Amino acid sequence: MGKPLQNRLSACIICHNEEKNIKRCLDSLKWVHDIIVVDSMSSDRTVEIAKGYTDRIFQRPWPGYAAQKNFALSKAETDWVLSLDADEAVSKALRDEISAEIVKPETPDGYRMPRRSFYQGRWINHSGYYPDRQLRLFKREKGRWVGGRVHERMAVEGRIGDLKQDLRHYPYGGSISGQLETVNSFSTLLSKDMYDQGKRFHLALLFSRPLFKFLEVYVLKRGFMDGLPGLIIAVSDAYAMFVRYVKLRERGV
Repeated sequence: MGKPLQNRLSACIICHNEEKNIKRCLDSLKWVHDIIVVDSMSSDRTVEIAKGYTDRIFQRPWPGYAAQKNFALSKAETDWVLSLDADEAVSKALRDEISAEIVKPETPDGYRMPRRSFYQGRWINHSGYYPDRQLRLFKREKGRWVGGRVHERMAVEGRIGDLKQDLRHYPYGGSISGQLETVNSFSTLLSKDMYDQGKRFHLALLFSRPLFKFLEVYVLKRGFMDGLPGLIIAVSDAYAMFVRYVKLRERGV
C-alpha cells in the first residue's frame, strides 16, 4: 500500500444478515470516497444490496468484533477512517461536520461523536442511550480496535476531539424481540469473558446487580424521562444483567 490519500475518507462497515439495515447505512455514506464492507458470510440479501454502493466487499468467517473491524481497517487506503455498524447512519449535519474537520491543517488524531438511538418508535434522549459518545472517526495509522468478545473499543494514539452532530443508531430493529435476541447472544459472550477473567457466580450478585442496573438506567440516567420506552429499556437492561449471571453460573456447574 502506498501513501494514504490525504484529507480523504474511508468508511468501514462490518455486517452479517443486515438486509433490513444496510441500505440506510450505505445511503448515508454516498459522499465518502471509499466504502469498505466486510460481511460475515450472510445468508440474506446483505451483499447483494451492498454491491449497489461499492465493489469493495470482503467476505470472511466471523473472528470476533475487534478482529473483524481491524480487518476492515486494514483495507482502508485513505488518511481518515469512519467506522460504522450496519444499524447506524450518518446524519447530514454530521456529514458536513466531518467534511469540514478532516480538511483542516491541524486536527486531533480521532474524534468522538454523540450517538442518538431510535427505539420503541422514538428517539431516546436519556436512559444511558444518549449522548453515548463513540470514537468512530480517526486517522488510519493512529487507530486500532481492541477488546474482548464484545464491547470492542477504538484505541487511538494521540489527541481526541469531540464532534457536535449526531450519529444515528437504529438498534434491535426498534423492537423488544430484537433486543432480547441481542441479550441472548451478548450475555453468552460476556459470561465467557467473565469466566475467563476468573469471575465466578455468587447468589447475592444475581439479585443485586440487576436491581442496581434498573435503578442506574431508570433513575440515575433519567430513563423515566423517556416515557414508556425508558421503562422498557431499564427493565430489559436489568434482565440482560440477570441472564449474564445465570450463564456465568452455568459455566461453573
